[in-house]
Amino acid sequence: MTIRVLVAEDQSAVRAGLVLILRSAPDIEVAGEAADGEEAVRLARELRPDVVLMDLQMPRLDGVSATERVVAEGSADVLVLTTFDLDSHVFGALRAGACGFLLKNTEARDLLEGVRAVARGEGLIAPAVTRRLIARFAAGTTVPVPPGSASGDPAVEALTRREREVLGCLAAGLSNAEIAGRLSMAEATAKTHVSRVLAKLGLRSRAQAAVRARELGL
Repeated sequence: MTIRVLVAEDQSAVRAGLVLILRSAPDIEVAGEAADGEEAVRLARELRPDVVLMDLQMPRLDGVSATERVVAEGSADVLVLTTFDLDSHVFGALRAGACGFLLKNTEARDLLEGVRAVARGEGLIAPAVTRRLIARFAAGTTVPVPPGSASGDPAVEALTRREREVLGCLAAGLSNAEIAGRLSMAEATAKTHVSRVLAKLGLRSRAQAAVRARELGL
């Protein structure tokens, strides 16, 4: 299956480089290009790509607001491009429902794999960002619940033991295949459990689930 990607980046040279990398993969098609947030939202609505590769700093409408609109409209999944000095924007994109985060200096092969992961519904956070992002986001939003404590959240309490284990795996940033291996289940079963966890907790992405799990001490 061909993965259709919309590239949203205001710097033309950077955008051209991203497009070149994406077009080098036989399973990825560049559906369109946007030079600002407003255009990204409009094109996502019109083109219905599988993934929007979203820069966070753009004119007219910033990447966080654009991500929120794209996700709210169900136009596509969003993979954010960020740098270490944009943590506050990353937090906003996470709240907005972004499925993944990659650094702008990511190697070409990792960019392509990131797009594929998001298209598969797995999402991702760049390894160099994962611990810092989740720890700071959790610390800045709610007080973490100690392991073994009652969450006080009816939705969390409604999770089965297996679903809590899956949520813990999401906190570690594991893929469906890795969750399946750790919990000795089929990959399709792991995917089903992940979907149920997201639905029960009212979350939009695996990244949000990872943050919630950290908050709960899982």
